[in-house]
Amino acid sequence: MLYLIESGVPPESILILTPQRTLAAPFIQELQRPQLPAGGMASVLTLGGLARRNIQLFWPSIASQAGFHHPENPPTFLTLETAQYYIARVVRPLLEMNYFEQVVIDHNRLFSQILDNLNKAAVVGFAHTTIADRLKSAWIGKPAQLIAYDQAQECANRFREYCLANNLLDFSLQVEVFIRFLWPSYLVRQYLTTTYRHLMYENIEEDVPAAHDLIQEWLPSFESGLLLYDQGGGNRTFLGADPEYAYRLRDRCNHHLEWNQSRVSSEPIQSFQIALEAGIFRRLKDPPPISIRQAFTHIGVRFFTEMIEAVCTQVKVLVTQENLSPGEIVILSPFLSDTLRHSLMNRLQESGIPVRSLRPSRSLYSEPAARCLVTLVRLAHPQWEFPVVKDEVRAMLLQVIAGLDLIRADLMVDILFRPNHADGPFLHFDPVVAEKQERITFTFGQSYSRLREWLIDYHQQPEVELDVFLARLFGELLSQPGFGFHDDFDSAGVTAQLIESVQKFRRVAEPTLQAANIPVGKEYLQMLSEGVIAAQYIQPYMEHADAVLLAPAYTFIMANQPATIQFWLDAGSLGWWERLFQPLTHPHVLSRHWQPDAPWTDADEYTANQGALARLVRGLLLRCRERVYLCTVRVNERGSEERGPLLHGLQSILHRLHTLESNAL
Repeated sequence: MLYLIESGVPPESILILTPQRTLAAPFIQELQRPQLPAGGMASVLTLGGLARRNIQLFWPSIASQAGFHHPENPPTFLTLETAQYYIARVVRPLLEMNYFEQVVIDHNRLFSQILDNLNKAAVVGFAHTTIADRLKSAWIGKPAQLIAYDQAQECANRFREYCLANNLLDFSLQVEVFIRFLWPSYLVRQYLTTTYRHLMYENIEEDVPAAHDLIQEWLPSFESGLLLYDQGGGNRTFLGADPEYAYRLRDRCNHHLEWNQSRVSSEPIQSFQIALEAGIFRRLKDPPPISIRQAFTHIGVRFFTEMIEAVCTQVKVLVTQENLSPGEIVILSPFLSDTLRHSLMNRLQESGIPVRSLRPSRSLYSEPAARCLVTLVRLAHPQWEFPVVKDEVRAMLLQVIAGLDLIRADLMVDILFRPNHADGPFLHFDPVVAEKQERITFTFGQSYSRLREWLIDYHQQPEVELDVFLARLFGELLSQPGFGFHDDFDSAGVTAQLIESVQKFRRVAEPTLQAANIPVGKEYLQMLSEGVIAAQYIQPYMEHADAVLLAPAYTFIMANQPATIQFWLDAGSLGWWERLFQPLTHPHVLSRHWQPDAPWTDADEYTANQGALARLVRGLLLRCRERVYLCTVRVNERGSEERGPLLHGLQSILHRLHTLESNAL
């Protein structure tokens, strides 16, 4: 890219495609360098971004043809969050009619799986009205599940009709409109082939078949093209990625270059990767090279709490005694629960080690910082009639006031919180008897008083939009010294996500809500409290923070950043191997590689899980420079013993190494 720009190629003629926004970060960083020649800007897009940009441009010519009821009005593009908001409006009446009564799943997960079905139909290339037929033809379990598939199909159909009636475009409709109506148009194709003369397509193995089909047709029109394929990739198959279709693009390229030399992992790590994959598939016959002892350390404990303690102790040794930067350490698990995250962060912070977490698929409302902000929003807007209970205020004060402990927070709530008081929910600190003031301490009392005064000042001013309120609250109060968000990167990140989420929701829903005389902020709080799954937010300032990273394994892989040391928690857990429970969708059945009438058997599930684990192990180790700490527990969080395939692979290696070392002696 830099070579083309420095050679005089107009940057605006360069198209850079990535499967997801996070993978575009290196390109964007380079394009923002001040040393680059002045001029236009290269387009760094995903398939969804390319579709949205062209739908906006050619909307008048295709809106009617695509089936939208009001082609004279502009389109409204939905994020994952706003799509969940609108599908909830469509599905709630059906839930009241006892739809999905046999499915035990949170409503937000139910909505996201229906949307995922629509997305799969669009990116794979089959009609969205055939989703249930495909799922039912593969099902061999209890007949009651077939009813759930039919109900999910009806919800998907109703949501699509609602979108067409109101000019709403979720991701699936954006892709479908672009692929079916825009790309075949001579006018659109002429515009695209004229505008973009050079292509760079990053991580094609992580992209969807619709993108591969598009590039297969488009590639001959470019003056130059560079397609990058990571062998052993395809970790986004659960989101529709298709590495097999991606590899077919190889035949469209005139030159093929292959790099087998890793720029990240050491030779012992690479040997360990080969041995561990062979152990997972039970194909490890010959003893691995003794050098792989340098690549991994096994931490075996009895209880889960002991594992957390052992990991934090080892991290402290690495940072304080071996002078390793905290940013070079990642702690990974199949799923990062609230309990696990809280325990690890607290212990590391107590040791003076900076730590951050990354959990992009979680609901924003699940984050403690978000709950704190929502509580403050409710207290500042009593007219919205969201009741606030003492437990929520206590948790909020623990977040807001730096250093406050649970005992003092509970005392403050008992003495100072009056939800129905005429002068506001918080009483003045000064009249409190001296004994209790001393127990609370005047330092915490001063921070409390500043919070109270800020809320009183806000009540005396005209009401502002929710995103403006949150920005002011964070900038004027919470980020200041003495408050809990000061120098807290995680809380700052959650606040930024929440503000951006409100802004996107307001842009989409404001016209409709204003017509119904419903405050936008109130409706957003209602949506958030229902546990809507967060959309993806890019936070560049977090990527380079010098702090230990806690993340789910797949999240770390898709961040595409290496680490010197990795910790794999609870390697015996089946979570490393098992597919997520999704009762209303199926990533393998809803793909191009599955015959529509073929049943999905246990053997198919086993084969798919084995392949996914092998890709996961390979992806993690290719992003590890020096050493992996594999942590195993005899008794997990639920009090049971697990022996998953990852542990079996590790035991195969340990057994053969022990035999090799015994023979050497």
